[in-house]
Amino acid sequence: MNGIPFSSIELSNWFVSTFGVSEPSAEWLSRSVAIIILVVLASLINGLVKGIALKVIRSVVKHSGGKFGNALLEVRFFQRLSHLAPAILVKVAASWLFADSTSLLGLAEVVVNVYLVVIGLFVFDAFLNAGLVVYQHFEISKRLPLKGLAQALKIIINATGVIFVLSILFDKSPLYFISGLGALTAVLLLIFKDALLGLVAGIQLSVNSLVRKGDWIEMPKYGADGNVLEVSLTTVKVQNWDKTITSIPPYALVTDSFKNWRGMSESGGRRIKRSLSLDLNSIQFVNDTLYERLEKVELLQEYLLEKKKEVADYNNENKVDLTELINGRRLTNAGTFRAYCIAYLKSNKKIHQEGMTFLVRQLAPTEKGLPIEIYVFVNDVNWVNYENIQGDIFDHLLASLNRFELKAFQLPTGEDISTVSRSMIKAT
Repeated sequence: MNGIPFSSIELSNWFVSTFGVSEPSAEWLSRSVAIIILVVLASLINGLVKGIALKVIRSVVKHSGGKFGNALLEVRFFQRLSHLAPAILVKVAASWLFADSTSLLGLAEVVVNVYLVVIGLFVFDAFLNAGLVVYQHFEISKRLPLKGLAQALKIIINATGVIFVLSILFDKSPLYFISGLGALTAVLLLIFKDALLGLVAGIQLSVNSLVRKGDWIEMPKYGADGNVLEVSLTTVKVQNWDKTITSIPPYALVTDSFKNWRGMSESGGRRIKRSLSLDLNSIQFVNDTLYERLEKVELLQEYLLEKKKEVADYNNENKVDLTELINGRRLTNAGTFRAYCIAYLKSNKKIHQEGMTFLVRQLAPTEKGLPIEIYVFVNDVNWVNYENIQGDIFDHLLASLNRFELKAFQLPTGEDISTVSRSMIKAT
């Protein structure tokens, strides 16, 4: 037996002595049988590992593995790891099954080594994915997305793995292929242009905290207006409000302009910046009748008392002739309405009263009337709630205009033109 428990040499001799087969045929048969035995053993060990060992490991990890253990199960880490068992068996068994055949032994070693490198890459990929899954559970993942960096690391590791595979197949040192990369640099830069630009942009996005998962961004150039779903090496995925998905290259977020609403969300205030236009023909001084009516408005009582005293004191000191309306100082319905807007907004608990801009101002008159701009912040950043609050405010203010003998400006409608036409026809 020459100290070898079982080999193709012994099997070949057995075929010759038992069946009288010629030596060349016996050698061919013995090596075929050895290959079959190797495949059977590899299949058996693969079945045992997946059928028994893998189930036991899964059960143990589910009960005591914690977040990382569950993440390993989620990315099928142990299933990928189990592929190493048949490879190790083949590597060990081939050394004595093919002890008499240098060519078969060398081929088996090459195949097994390549297989081990490939499985090692798959195992590392799963391990890294498990780390990302666990990382997503931490709050810091929203401020510092690492998926792009992880993908860059995968590219580097996989490229290294390819070099090792080539070195095994061609029986060359890995340094031989690494040294040859210099000539291919331009080609590689062209092939991996998006990946390299994405890597650099991803680092900038992470370091400068420009975009995070969950941010609401607007980028009209790419048709993006919604929440960021994912920040990866080559794409930033945005789910728009109509539920469509837009993919943006990371470097575009560095080189082009975009709007990120994160500051608004974190501040707890969402801005209302909207105007209502007063018909210039409806603006007038407040007469006694209108004053008496406005005195009954609770939100204006304090303002009117203070203004009435201020105006009276000024006119008395300057001995103003009050028989002419434009002499001295008088209240106007537009100014009083502005004061009402301020009082109404200050009484609204859904408006930030301190720490954020609170402004009701008169803009320059235009051909569309006199704009009264509301510039305040709502304390609810939810889009639906914000729109409801804003709508309620302007519904009330528009409905209040007639109490100040004011009118909102609007362009003539078809009905207005028809009314004028009918009036002109009757007049003629």
